[in-house]
This record gives sequence, C-alpha cells and structure tokens, in this order.
Amino acid sequence: MTQRWALLAVVYLSIHLAATQHQRRALFPGARRIKRGTYSLVDPTFQRSAADVDLLFEILLAGMQIEGEGHAMLIPDEELASLRSVERLDVICEDVLPKRLSDVRRLAAELARRRRPLSWQDFERTVLTLVYAAQTLAGAGGRQQREAWTDAAVQLFRAVQKDLGPLK
Repeated sequence: MTQRWALLAVVYLSIHLAATQHQRRALFPGARRIKRGTYSLVDPTFQRSAADVDLLFEILLAGMQIEGEGHAMLIPDEELASLRSVERLDVICEDVLPKRLSDVRRLAAELARRRRPLSWQDFERTVLTLVYAAQTLAGAGGRQQREAWTDAAVQLFRAVQKDLGPLK
C-alpha cells in the first residue's frame, strides 16, 4: 500500500513539474532556445542583483531602443553599452522578447489568464516587452497599427500592474 502512495506521489509531482515548466515556456518560448550557442545564456536574465536593477534603470533612462525582429538593442550611452553585463540584456532583447504584434498579443492574453504571480524572470521580460511595445507604438505608421500596438501595450501594462498587486 505504501508503494502505491509513493508511486502516486511521484506521478503527481511529475505532472505538476511538467505543467509548471509548460506554463513558463508558454510565456517566453524564446528563453529556452537561444540562437547563440552559449550555455551560460540559456534562459537568460539580466537582473541578478540590486546593482543590475539600478543598471537597467540607468540604461532605460539613457534612451535604450529595442529594435524589431532580427535586431537587438541600441544604447546611446557608449559607456553603458560597453559594459560586459549588457550582453545578457542584448541576448534577451534579440532572442527572447516577442517582436511580432501577434506574439505580443499572445503574451498579453496568456498574462491576462494567469492567476499566479510571475516569476522574476518572466516579470523582467514582460516589462521589457512593454518597453518594446511602447517604442514600437511611438514609431507606428498607420492608424490601425497604432491602435493595435496601443491595445497590446495597455494589456501588458495591466498585466504588470496586476502582478504588482494593489498599490497602497
């Protein structure tokens, strides 16, 4: 009888682990298949310390631009752009973030259905995707494109706001 319970527990944990991994992959599928062959960049994240958070804030204030598909990012400040840790941010912007409107909308829809808080990696990627959507919106040409990117940016903003919880 004890073996049956142990087997049942193992099966349950396996299913739970698979479901958890599936949900993470569903948000940012590019995080699991980095185009560059560097092992250390598998499932990359930028913010690993408080100093990294400050650096990301400084990079964003400096006017970082996340480019579209096939391009990475541009940081106008040469000193910031030359920092070694910025390479991880470049990989995230180029290989992980969704760049097509349909992919950004898919992400926003997944986030709207989500009931649990985001992992810190997914939160970071969601905020960077919001930055990309806002930058793309600013440069959008036609009215329909602007409306579509506006809707996507608003949905991403709501997801970030929901994840932060009620602000007091």
